[in-house]
Amino acid sequence: MRGFFWSLAVAALAACPVAAQTREPLALRDFGSFHVGGRLADVSGPVRKVPLGDGKTQEVDPNGVFLVEDMYVQYFLPQNRRGKFPMLMWHGGGLTGVTYETTPDGRPGWLDMFARKGWDVYVSDAVERGRAGFAPPEVFKGEPVFAPLGFAWEQYRIGAPGSFNNAPEKRVAYPGGQFPVAGYDNLVRQMVPRWLTTDDAILTAYIAEVDRVCPCVLLVHSQSGTIAYRAALARPDKIKAIVDIEGTLRGDEKTAAAVKHIPILALYGDNIDKSEFFSTQHVANVKMAAIAKSVGGDVEIVNLPERGVKGNSHFMMMERNNAEIADIVEKWLEDKSLVETGK
Repeated sequence: MRGFFWSLAVAALAACPVAAQTREPLALRDFGSFHVGGRLADVSGPVRKVPLGDGKTQEVDPNGVFLVEDMYVQYFLPQNRRGKFPMLMWHGGGLTGVTYETTPDGRPGWLDMFARKGWDVYVSDAVERGRAGFAPPEVFKGEPVFAPLGFAWEQYRIGAPGSFNNAPEKRVAYPGGQFPVAGYDNLVRQMVPRWLTTDDAILTAYIAEVDRVCPCVLLVHSQSGTIAYRAALARPDKIKAIVDIEGTLRGDEKTAAAVKHIPILALYGDNIDKSEFFSTQHVANVKMAAIAKSVGGDVEIVNLPERGVKGNSHFMMMERNNAEIADIVEKWLEDKSLVETGK
C-alpha cells in the first residue's frame, strides 16, 4: 500500500474519545511494520514432559534449528516530512515500544508528537520483548526478571522509597510530580519480563535495524542508552545524533573520539539526588560529557529542573508535560541542523 496518503487518528486516542474528535488527522505517506535481525540456533536437549493440568502431560522435543533474536519494528512516515533523517525510538529494560505510543492516562505519546513534527518515526520492540520473536530457554540463558507492582513507582522516582501502596488511594507521589498517577497501573500493565543476559543480542538486532533504515537519529530511553552508544561505535557513519533519556553512556576517551562527530543530548528529570542508581549514573554521564569535550565531541547534559521544567520522573515521555519536553528535543535537533527549515 505504499504511495497512498493516509489520514490516521492515532490509536492511542481510542482511550480519549473527546480528544479524538477535536484533534486534526495525521496525514501519512506510509505506515507498516517489519521484523529484522535474528539468527539460527541449533538447540539440543532431552525430550520433556510438560504438564497440561488434570494430571495430563505432553511431550515436547526441544531439538532442532530455531530462528531467534529478531526484533519487531513499526513505522509511521508523515506526509509533510521535516526531519532530515528517520527517528528510531528505542525503549528501556522491561518495556516495549508502547513507551512511545501512548501515555498511561491515554494521551498521545512521542510517536504521535514527532510524526506530527514531521519525523519519520520507527518504534521497535527489542529482542525478547513485545511483538519480537521469542526463544527457548537454551537460547535465553538465565531466568527472566519480573517487576512487582510497586517497583517502577519507587525505582523510577514517581514517589520516594516507602511511598508505594497496593491501594491506589494510599500512594504518595513526589510533590509537583508530572507522572499521571491515576494511570500508574496502566504503566505496570505494559511492563514485560526481561533477561539480564541478552544485551548483545539486543544490540545485534538494533544494528540490523540501523543497517536497514539509517542514516538516522536515535531517541533512546534507559537501558537502550548504553546500547545506542555501542550502536554508534559500530555504525558511526549512520548515526547522526542521539537523544538519551536517562540512559548510561558507557565509554572512555577512545570511544568518545570515535563518535565525536555525533551530537548527544542526555535529559534528566527531578529527584536524581534521591536515587543512588540515577545519581551514580548522572555522575558517570557528566564525566563522559567532559571526556567528549576534551576530544572535540559534543555531549550535552540537560537537567530539566534547571531549565524550569520540573516534576519529571524516569518516564518523561509519558508524563503530563511530555509535549513540552518533546519541544525541547525538537529545538535541540534544529540547533544541530537536523530539521529541514522552511517546511
